[in-house]
Amino acid sequence: MKPTHIDPERDILAVWHDRGNVAAWSRAVRERRIASRRLVTDAAVVSTVCTRSPRRVIDLGCGEGWLVRALAERGIDALGVDAVPALIEVARAAGGGRYRVMDYAAVAAGELRERADVVVCNFSLLGCESVDALLRAIPLLLSPAGVLVIQTLHPWSACDEAPYRDGWREGSWTGCGDGFGEAAPWYFRTLAGWQQAFLAAGLALAAVDEPLHPETGRPVSILFTLQPQA
Repeated sequence: MKPTHIDPERDILAVWHDRGNVAAWSRAVRERRIASRRLVTDAAVVSTVCTRSPRRVIDLGCGEGWLVRALAERGIDALGVDAVPALIEVARAAGGGRYRVMDYAAVAAGELRERADVVVCNFSLLGCESVDALLRAIPLLLSPAGVLVIQTLHPWSACDEAPYRDGWREGSWTGCGDGFGEAAPWYFRTLAGWQQAFLAAGLALAAVDEPLHPETGRPVSILFTLQPQA
C-alpha cells in the first residue's frame, strides 16, 4: 500500500505521542502479547548485548523500558532514551535503570553527553533521514571498543508482497493486541540499504545474526553488531 503521509518522519512521533498507543503498547510488552518477542526477539537482543560483557549500555528508543530493566537486573548501568515523555514516565514508574527524554535529532546533534560499551536500538529505527543522522552520531556515544547493536525486522520476512526496494511503508499493530490507534509509518530498508547506511555513517559490521522462529525456521529479525570503521 502506498503511504499517504506527507511528512512520515513527523508522523512517526505523532503516533507515539498518542497516550492511548503508549498505554496499549506498554500492556502488549509487559503482558508478553507479541508472539515473536515472546518466542525469539527479546531473548535474542539481551543475549547479543550481554555477550559483549558491557558495564554501561544506552538503549536508544527504549519505549516503556523493558530492555533497560532487563539489563539493570544483570548489574549493567543502563540508560534508556526516548523522544516520548509518556513512555519515559511509564518506564520510570517501573523502576530499574536511568531514563532521559530526548529525540534522535538531539542525540545526532551531540546533546546526549554519555558514552557506553554498547548502544542498542531494538526495533526503534523507523525513519529515514532521522535514522541516517543518528547513525552518524553513534561513534561519539561509544567507549573504546564499544559497539552498536541493532535489532530490526528481517528485510526478507518484512517485505511481504511489496517490491524489494527501500521506501516508506504503512505501519500495523497486527499481533500486538487491542487498544491501539493509528500505526506509525516506517522506512523499509533492504539488506543493501542497511549496508549503505552503515557505510555512510562510518560503521563497519562486526557480526550479523538472524534469529529464527522455532516452528517455521524462518528469520524473525536481523541483528547487526557494528563498530566504528578503523
